[in-house]
Amino acid sequence: MSPTEPMASTLLSLRHVSRSVPIAAGQALTILTDVNLEVDSGEHIGIVGRSGTGKSTLLNILGLLDAPTTGDMEFAGTPVQKISPNRAAAFRGRDIGFVFQQFNLLPGRTAVENVEAPLMYGSGREFRNRRMIAEEMLGRLGLGDRMNTKPNRLSGGEQQRVAIARSLVREPRLVLADEPTGALDVDTGVQVMEILDGITKDSGAALITITHDLAIANMASRQFSLGQGQLHPVVNGVTAEALAGGRP
Repeated sequence: MSPTEPMASTLLSLRHVSRSVPIAAGQALTILTDVNLEVDSGEHIGIVGRSGTGKSTLLNILGLLDAPTTGDMEFAGTPVQKISPNRAAAFRGRDIGFVFQQFNLLPGRTAVENVEAPLMYGSGREFRNRRMIAEEMLGRLGLGDRMNTKPNRLSGGEQQRVAIARSLVREPRLVLADEPTGALDVDTGVQVMEILDGITKDSGAALITITHDLAIANMASRQFSLGQGQLHPVVNGVTAEALAGGRP
């Protein structure tokens, strides 16, 4: 590391996290077991797993939508257990951006109006200059000539870029991408991920991509597989569990 290069700081930390939900009187279904993960600011983590492996549950915990049943989790140095529901909502609005497989754009609004929407909850300069900020973000995503176009006139790749712009417009510290290329063809998906990865790196935000697509997960600096409720590091395409003789 050069003398002028800033040291990475831990943004998100999960230690021995589990998540269970009640299914009947006195019974519970364990979805996640002993999940351990540390994510630094500016880092891109890829998590790959099939349907039913707990990806949505993990995403909800990372996004402060659900709390762990057991274990410890910290966001920006603050224990999640000490975060009130109101403060968790404030974190999500200010510090966490979400990108989903379904673009979830407002159909009656233009691209710039969709991106501008989160800034309506801001204050000061952010609120006053919301249109300019939204236009700048769309320009960075190559949509400068599509700002006044409604979603039904945009391609799938363009709609996803609008959704990315909306998730990044408040400069979050953490971006959670849930199957962000699932509705796109392979080439468009790779292009979208390259844009998302580049912009989050430039801003110093951490990016966690949760996907079933190994090729998309492999674009991250570190990869994990999620299976049987546990998170396993992936080294050269092989999980640590498989190397130890366990099930992949």
